[in-house]
Amino acid sequence: MKKKLYTAIGLMSGTSMDGVDVSLIRSDGFNQLINVLDEYYEYNETLHKELIELRNLILAIDDLKLHANRIKELEREITLFHSKIVNEILLKYKDEIDFIGFHGQTIFHSPDQRISKQLGDGKLMSQLIKKRVFYDFRQEDIANKGEGAPLAPIFHNLLSKNINEKYSINFPVCFLNIGGISNITKIIKKDKKLEENLEAFDSGPGNCMIDEWIRKNSKNNFDKNGLIAKSGKIDQLILNQVIDNFELNDFDKSLDIKDFDISFARGLSLEDGCATITNFTAYLISKGIEHANGNNSDPIKFLVCGGGRKNDYLINSIKNYLSHKKNISLNSIDDYSLNGDYIESQAFGYLAIRSFLNLPISYPKTTGCVTPTVGGKLA
Repeated sequence: MKKKLYTAIGLMSGTSMDGVDVSLIRSDGFNQLINVLDEYYEYNETLHKELIELRNLILAIDDLKLHANRIKELEREITLFHSKIVNEILLKYKDEIDFIGFHGQTIFHSPDQRISKQLGDGKLMSQLIKKRVFYDFRQEDIANKGEGAPLAPIFHNLLSKNINEKYSINFPVCFLNIGGISNITKIIKKDKKLEENLEAFDSGPGNCMIDEWIRKNSKNNFDKNGLIAKSGKIDQLILNQVIDNFELNDFDKSLDIKDFDISFARGLSLEDGCATITNFTAYLISKGIEHANGNNSDPIKFLVCGGGRKNDYLINSIKNYLSHKKNISLNSIDDYSLNGDYIESQAFGYLAIRSFLNLPISYPKTTGCVTPTVGGKLA
């Protein structure tokens, strides 16, 4: 007997703080998925700058109190922006929409201090759109001694089943998401208990260091297709020094963009600094991939999603660092009839449905929580 399908809108605004990815999906919260709509809505330049400035001010817990008024103002702006998007979609799909999955805009993430702050007023959104809104997805996981991230692995698990049905992929299979931070999900087998089958961790920076360098040294916000890095020359001495002095994470802690620093590239040209930072990013991501691979010598496929998959220079640099691992392949998730820009927005629609059904969205081997944890507050 088929389970009931619910319709949800997923809203995701990432660490680039440049806009909102929006997806409309239908799912039973288990194995069924129909992708209906994917759209991107860009923040205006003023809001984009204000968000980056605010995030740069929040360096510790006390800063959340110090800038409480500004946080409240921007949270309202963010919520109004997201709500306007939802209302536009509701004009066409109003009677079909059951839930909204509202990730919000992260401005501070410190699992060690048991805090992850996303701007986004779920109650206000619910009042504005007259729909049920699930938001603040990380808090229950953190309360259950988890890291609060990454949260997409349960959705990656669903995608792996669908891809396997269509393309007969071999397991284990991994998802490499390169957003502001990069994270990896490993699905060991296609039919196994989720608690045992899913492993996930943050693997290092993704686009965050590259984006920061570009913003500080040019009028652009990111290195499109990696062309700036490609036109530069790696400063091998600086790169070797930062690699030697950097303490690799042990892949059991979630990461924040503030965990990474671009000061080592100070004094380099725009192009050379970008090339050096991109290669350092690639080195750290490659170490995460090697960790996921372990001692495995059988073929293992990494499906790459997120904005970083479009940075050809970054992807080629990762492949160069992994050239000695003949069993590892990196493929864009777009090769499997999926749009790699919208995996996370689709995921938060799926997480909203699972939250309504009181199903776990995080597991001990994905976030470090003590037991499988249901997340998402309902407004």
